[in-house]
Amino acid sequence: MTPGSTAATSPWFVRPQTGDHPARIFCYPYSGSGASAFSAWPAAIDDVEVCPVQFPGRENRLAEPHYGTYENLAAGLVESLKPRLDRPFAFFGHCAGALPAFETVVGLAETGLPGPECLFVSGQPAPHDAAGDRMLTMTESELRAEVESFVRGRGIQPRPDMIEMGLAVLLRDHAAARAYRRAEPVTVRCPIVVLHWRDDPDVSLDRLEGWRRYSDSVDIRVVDGGHHDFMNAPDELLKLLTSWR
Repeated sequence: MTPGSTAATSPWFVRPQTGDHPARIFCYPYSGSGASAFSAWPAAIDDVEVCPVQFPGRENRLAEPHYGTYENLAAGLVESLKPRLDRPFAFFGHCAGALPAFETVVGLAETGLPGPECLFVSGQPAPHDAAGDRMLTMTESELRAEVESFVRGRGIQPRPDMIEMGLAVLLRDHAAARAYRRAEPVTVRCPIVVLHWRDDPDVSLDRLEGWRRYSDSVDIRVVDGGHHDFMNAPDELLKLLTSWR
């Protein structure tokens, strides 16, 4: 591919692939959200192309069937990633998005494809501890209140149709999260950088220690901000995300 050219578009990626940058980072959103979670992120950081991943069953893929399980999601992504593995790359997954990101790393290895230079997991306990997420035990009314609070926190007045649509996506994503079980850790070849948000009330630093069982190189870093502050693309985070280059 020549510099500046774009490859055929894929529903998995909201930005067209370019040949302008020597590396890529693929970004996985959290439960109930989509690629728009990264809308404030620049198209590239320190010459690394930012590639937000769009899961089926939300936003511009709302009419498509939900992915069902993280394993199905990872399998679909492995196939769609193939044309985009022509240069060094990393994965970033926030909250539950870190789990399909991890499964994609496993899937790439199992199919003999190149793996990432680094896996960044943000605000998410390791796969064998994932079932402890407090939101997985909430009732539908409690989740609706969470969605409304989040929308207001982003400076948007929530409309009933917006809330119901967001809740529908969140409920399906939570069903996938409940179905996910990896009782025993699987060691991946790439380094794992685990990000703890200093003001995160739900995910404590000690709950992230389980990731040390998934790679021979695990670095746990504390960054300023709350659980959803990654959406604002803080400089501290963006610098960390290019540290593997």
